[in-house]
Amino acid sequence: MVERNGWPARVLVTGGAGFIGTNLVRRLLHSGVDVSVFDDLSRPGVSANLATLRREFGDALPVQIGDVRDAVAVDRAVAPVDAVVHLAGQTAVTTSLAQPSDDLFANVVGTFNVLDAARRSRREPLVVYASTNKVYGDLAHLGVVEEPDRYRFADLPHGVAETQPVDPVSPYGCSKAAGEQYTRDFARSYGLRTVVMRQSCIYGEHQFGVEDQGWLAWFAECGRRRRPLTLFGDGKQVRDLLHVDDLLDAFTAAVTRIDAVSGEAFNVGGGADNAVSIWWQLRGPLEAALRVPLAEPAFGPWRTGDQKVFVADTAKARALLGWEPQIGVAEGLARLVAWLDARDAERGAQCGS
Repeated sequence: MVERNGWPARVLVTGGAGFIGTNLVRRLLHSGVDVSVFDDLSRPGVSANLATLRREFGDALPVQIGDVRDAVAVDRAVAPVDAVVHLAGQTAVTTSLAQPSDDLFANVVGTFNVLDAARRSRREPLVVYASTNKVYGDLAHLGVVEEPDRYRFADLPHGVAETQPVDPVSPYGCSKAAGEQYTRDFARSYGLRTVVMRQSCIYGEHQFGVEDQGWLAWFAECGRRRRPLTLFGDGKQVRDLLHVDDLLDAFTAAVTRIDAVSGEAFNVGGGADNAVSIWWQLRGPLEAALRVPLAEPAFGPWRTGDQKVFVADTAKARALLGWEPQIGVAEGLARLVAWLDARDAERGAQCGS
C-alpha cells in the first residue's frame, strides 16, 4: 500500500467540513494524500469551511453530501478508501439532553454504519474514531480540591488515565461510549484495524464556536465583538486545552502504528501542562491574545454532567504512540485569534469587491 507521511493513499474523512475535519483534510491534501469528504453540512460554519476547502483545492477534493445514518451512502463512500477518520456526529451535551434520539442515531448507528462498511470492504480500511473525555462521566467520585481560581484532582496530578472506568452522564456521553465499544469490538471480533481517540478540549483554526460547543472559540468571538458572555458554573472548572494541530499529530501517530495499537483507546488532551480554569486562569492569556480586556461574565447554573476538572493523563499515548502536545496555551490562543482576524478581513474584502 502506498503511504504518504504515514497515511495510506486514500482517506475518507466523515464530518470533513467540520472544525477538526477541515484541518485534517488540508493537512492530508498538502501531503499528497487522496482525500474525500463525507458531510451533511448541518452544523453552523461547515458550509463556510467547505467553501474554503473548495477555493484552495478545487476538484482535487471530492465531496459527498450525505448522512452517516444512511448505510447505503456510507457504503458508497467507504468502498474506495484505505482509511476512514470518523469525525461525523452530534457533538453537544446540551443538544443531547434536549433530543437524545439524535445522538442515538447519529453517533451510535452512524458509527456502526462506518464500521460495518469498513468490515465488508475489500480494501480493509483502518478506522480512527473520534471519541470524547465525556465517556468518563462527571467524575464526581474522584476527590476534587477547590482553590481560589480553580479546581484540581486531589490525588491525580497527571490527570485521568484510560484505566478510569467509562461511566457517561449524558446521552451524548452514552452515545460516544457506545460508538467506542463498537469500534474496539470490531477490532476484536473481525480484525478490523481501529483506534479510539478520547479527545479533550480541542481548539484552533476553522472552529466556529457556539455557546453549547466549541466554547473556547466562542469565548474568543465574544471578546472580539464585545458580546456578553455567560459561564455555566463558577468559572473554576478546569480543562486541558489541546490545539488541533497537536490532535492531528496524534491521528498520524496512531495511523502509522495501527497494527500495534489496533483496538486501543487513547486520551488525547493537553495534559497537566495545558490545564487551566475556564475563566479565572484563562482570562489573562485570552486577553493577551485578543489585545483587549474581557467584560465581566454572567454566571448560570451548572450543566448536567459537567466535570469540575478534566485533565487527560496522556502517558499511554506518549508510550505507545510517541506523542505528546507541542503547542502551549498562549501560542494556541494566538493562532486561533489570528485566524479569526484573517477570516473577518477576508469577509470584509469580499463584501467590498
